[in-house]
Amino acid sequence: MRNRRSLIKSKEKHSTNRITVNTLYDDVNENVERVMNELGHSSDLTVRVIESPHQKTLRAAIIHLDGLADDSIINENIVDPLIQWLKENDQVLTFKEEQTSHIFTVSQLTVIENWQEFVSAVLTGDTAVLLNGSPKAIIASTKKMQSRAITEPSSQTVIRGPKDSFTENLRTNTSLIRARIQNPNVRLESMKVGKVTQTDVGIMYIRGIADESILQEVKERLKGIDIDGVLESNYIEEFIQDDGMTIFPLLLNTERPDAVVGNLLEGRIAIIIQGTPFVLIAPVIFSQFFQSPEDYYQNHYTSSFLRLLRFGAFILSIYASAMYLALITHHQGLIPTTLIVSLMAQREIVPFPAIVEMLVMELAFEMLREAGIRMPRAIGPAVSIVGALILGQAAVEAGFVSAAVVIIVAVSAISSFTLPNTSIVNVTRGFRFIFIMISAFIGLYGILLTTLCIWLHMSSLRSFGVPYFAPFAPFRLKEQKDGFFRFPLPSLLKKSSNK
Repeated sequence: MRNRRSLIKSKEKHSTNRITVNTLYDDVNENVERVMNELGHSSDLTVRVIESPHQKTLRAAIIHLDGLADDSIINENIVDPLIQWLKENDQVLTFKEEQTSHIFTVSQLTVIENWQEFVSAVLTGDTAVLLNGSPKAIIASTKKMQSRAITEPSSQTVIRGPKDSFTENLRTNTSLIRARIQNPNVRLESMKVGKVTQTDVGIMYIRGIADESILQEVKERLKGIDIDGVLESNYIEEFIQDDGMTIFPLLLNTERPDAVVGNLLEGRIAIIIQGTPFVLIAPVIFSQFFQSPEDYYQNHYTSSFLRLLRFGAFILSIYASAMYLALITHHQGLIPTTLIVSLMAQREIVPFPAIVEMLVMELAFEMLREAGIRMPRAIGPAVSIVGALILGQAAVEAGFVSAAVVIIVAVSAISSFTLPNTSIVNVTRGFRFIFIMISAFIGLYGILLTTLCIWLHMSSLRSFGVPYFAPFAPFRLKEQKDGFFRFPLPSLLKKSSNK
């Protein structure tokens, strides 16, 4: 009895070791049973076993996931050639891995022995071919390119310039970049991030232009990400940025291929994530968030004016409401007499303090903005515009707010719409409320102290070691050609030493 129990335990131990082994078996049936158990007998797992008409020991199994793999490629380039080969050959030993290139007519074939690589290949849309008597698997590239069509950018529109944008498919995105840079020095390195999702992430750069130290830092940070799943580029951004507690974006995200190409030519690195149309750019500096791709598609005088206008709109969006509140509450002596009389006459019928009416209008506008975004596209803009007009006019007539507050809030909102990147727009939205609260209690002194703290914070920020406030702090004279102003292109463009 004791010997029988020990024998049972020995068999169970042997069976457990067999299941956890990281190599393939040499028996097709065992491998098929193992992959079906590991994937939980999923209904989309397709397994087809083909036997030779000459002898049963000469057989193969074709495994793929329905929906991820291209059925036409599998039938025409794998199944049909394999059946034909089995009809013409009756010896097991002649069916070796090195002969597969003459049998299967697919673009890419690899032979693997590792079980995890085998499962990963099946889960990503490739087709695995198992041969009886061989502890190896033939992986055929049969991924089905499922993605939406290339359309115009929705968040970064331009009047003059390319109209294409990235999609959710990584290979489509890399092709859009390579179509613009037909140079052998363009490099693409891939890795998987996410223990559960195993999301494909591509690192793209130009060898000889990109800084090698920054490139290595990007790779190390990506490899160090410990997360179950990656659903959007922000999952990557928050893990690899230098300071996770700052409100300022330390990586640039864009859905425009021409913007990515321009940054690659300047020595930056692109991080492309499967499943999102937004590509991350590293490193980044503060002034980049005020640059639009259209700046380089029109006259440099016009581009310089528009860039200065964006910087001014950024300041106006943050400070307009706070400055009005500080002056009307604490520093009435700084307002001209005629204007202060008009403002106080408007406020006579308003029963709330100035900060209350300011916060009410700011919050109302933010809700209208969110409503316009979440509503269907056909009625979203109409709801937000009509709602703002009716709400503002009705609030003034009812005596809840003064007309001056409605004007100030509208100016702040319109100013934020001129900024070309949504990341910096969100910064203005956050700081606007901070300055409103501080100006209501301390006035202009609070605004100045808070501004100084923000400048000190920005000066301490780094994006992969690059000063965030460069080229203004530290000041670099040669790099001022593309800062507040945009100099003519002949003085900006630099040729790569590697051609």
